[in-house]
Amino acid sequence: MRFKTVATGGTFDHLHRGHAALLSKSFEVGDLVVIGVTSDGFASREGKKPDQSYAERVAGLEDFIRSNFPGRNYLLSKLEDNFGPGIASPDVEGIVVTAETAAKVSIANALRAEKGYPPLEVVVVDKVLAEDSKPISSTRIRRGEIDEQGNVLK
Repeated sequence: MRFKTVATGGTFDHLHRGHAALLSKSFEVGDLVVIGVTSDGFASREGKKPDQSYAERVAGLEDFIRSNFPGRNYLLSKLEDNFGPGIASPDVEGIVVTAETAAKVSIANALRAEKGYPPLEVVVVDKVLAEDSKPISSTRIRRGEIDEQGNVLK
């Protein structure tokens, strides 16, 4: 499966192996990857408290992409809601998500249908597990339970 344009998104606080898996799959299936990065305001409304500001998260993400996917085409977009560029453009053909986010794609596709856009094809990436067999997450990293590689710290 290959798309001209694919979307993905996240908060990208403490870039970790799970983020790497999401981005790897996105660059694997998309020629252009549109990456939504949760704004500080949206993160707060969702009950998230990133350690890093939006600007810091974007800078870290850009460094990560340049190091791991040199020369690839991507566009960063500030996410102020759950849907972002995935519903805003008919050019986006697919979306790369985790299973927990996949359920929201039906809502995005309904909004796209209202605009006369084709539905997004969904590519689901499995959660990456830490050495304790629990998912790696920025929340767990902020709590000091694990590091970005999934090594248990407590």
